[in-house]
Amino acid sequence: MAALRDQFLLNPDVVFLNHGSFGACPKPVFEKYQAWQLELERQPVEFLGRRFDGLMAETRQHLGAYLNAPPDDLLYVMNATLGLNIVARSLQLTLQPGDEILTTDHEYGALNRTWEFISKYTGATYINHHIPMPVTTADAFIDAFWQGVTPRTKIIFLSHITSPTALIFPVKEICRRAREHGIMTIIDGAHVPGQIPLDLTDLGADVYSGNLHKWLCAPKGAAFLHVRPEHHHWIEPLVISHGWLDDGTFISRNEWQGTRDIAAFLAVPDAIAFQQAHHWDGVRVVCHQMASDAYQRILAVTEQEPLSPDSPEWFAQMVALPLPPCDVAALKIRLYDEFHLEAPVFEHNGRHIIRVAFQGYNTAHDIDVLEHAIRTIFSE
Repeated sequence: MAALRDQFLLNPDVVFLNHGSFGACPKPVFEKYQAWQLELERQPVEFLGRRFDGLMAETRQHLGAYLNAPPDDLLYVMNATLGLNIVARSLQLTLQPGDEILTTDHEYGALNRTWEFISKYTGATYINHHIPMPVTTADAFIDAFWQGVTPRTKIIFLSHITSPTALIFPVKEICRRAREHGIMTIIDGAHVPGQIPLDLTDLGADVYSGNLHKWLCAPKGAAFLHVRPEHHHWIEPLVISHGWLDDGTFISRNEWQGTRDIAAFLAVPDAIAFQQAHHWDGVRVVCHQMASDAYQRILAVTEQEPLSPDSPEWFAQMVALPLPPCDVAALKIRLYDEFHLEAPVFEHNGRHIIRVAFQGYNTAHDIDVLEHAIRTIFSE
């Protein structure tokens, strides 16, 4: 793992435990990304005017093979929030007053605001169903969540891995149940590709959007939107451009957005190849073990109740650890200024939390620094 640190551009003077926010791109992948940008600049008319369709089709082929999904069901977008906004805004003419969008109280703030915006203009109700903490078993979670389903539930919107609590939700079974009840499932997979295996065909969600710049380590601005074929006809672009035609395809209506830098999309196959070449299945195992070690050591210091059992069923390379009551903004600054440690610290549902993430560039030394910092600060 120490050798992998040299493959990344991160500042070596910072203990970086915040891969979950924006990711980090390996040097070889970043170099390929920049090479694509240079190629665009050398002949922009040829690149965007004559090669665009072929280049995008090829990179979607690679992504489809990685995610086990037909390439024509995949659209490259800049981030998962944008992908899910495409879907939410497309539903704006479909949702009716009294319809319900069911979610949990563990969702990402930007998407909460997206659905609140849609509800404002449609009269639908966005319901953040409470999930009791700590979680225990997948069956208990599903039973607790399903209590929020009513005859008015039209959409289930759910994170596959949550942003504030880093929990892996059992979305496959929820998607199966929802399909049986005629409920559409829209899954936020921002933290999934590259962190845990993802087979979109097997998962069965109607809509799934995931970031590639986070755990797959692609360049910033690489993400995807996956939509099952039966829903292609109602998905409309956020920006109407030349590809919008009544008889167009999901890809033709949405892919062309005018002049933009597509280099991040074209470098995705290189990110996939980088992780394959460095045996990333094994890297993920080591990273989970570091997350588990952090779980044990930090909770031993803080004596707080965990959010979940110490199990790969509930967290992978990223774990959220409750802290004693504190000034979260001041703590985050102090961790960085005094201990050169980068990690998000925030309040969620009345609890103070530090979320730590482990990627191939991290080592056990980083956990030592984390434990020392938390012990020092909370013993004062």
